Amino acid sequence: MARPSGLSRSSVSPVSSAVFVSFVVNGQKMSLPVHPMRRLLDVLREDCGLTGTKEGCGEGECGACTVLVDGAPVNSCLVPAAHAAGTRVTTIEGLHGRHPLQRAFVEHGGAQCGICTPGMILAAVALGTHPTLDQMKTGLAGNLCRCTGYSAIYRSIESTNERRRNRGDRRDRKGHRS
Repeated sequence: MARPSGLSRSSVSPVSSAVFVSFVVNGQKMSLPVHPMRRLLDVLREDCGLTGTKEGCGEGECGACTVLVDGAPVNSCLVPAAHAAGTRVTTIEGLHGRHPLQRAFVEHGGAQCGICTPGMILAAVALGTHPTLDQMKTGLAGNLCRCTGYSAIYRSIESTNERRRNRGDRRDRKGHRS
């Protein structure tokens, strides 16, 4: 059976059954020795020191651990580290505090206790620009928030749409200028 790109068993103790998983995290190439079934969530938090990704339920039900893998939102608590081999992973730290959605969540009350916020923002980033309310509801359906009641979250996302419209920034859903 062929190994995915970015995965090798070289120089690893057979007792540990670790493999080297190579992937790009927030623009930085990494190759880490990990057990292939170890959760991506744990690798990001413990091995990479990226603690912005939160663990909520550990069962893929809450979305607190959402990261982007090749641009698509995934629950990192369900993804074996070996499945991330050869991919581009973006965590909340990868937005560098400069993404318009991060500011909007603060300004419009979309961020409350902070447990769901990183996952919620990354799921919203994956929506692209100018999502409709229905697209927001569908795109964020896997992310639970017990604090805001979602209206503040939708308002936060919509405010970035308004800013783009006011600037004349016309982009399609993938962020390309139209």
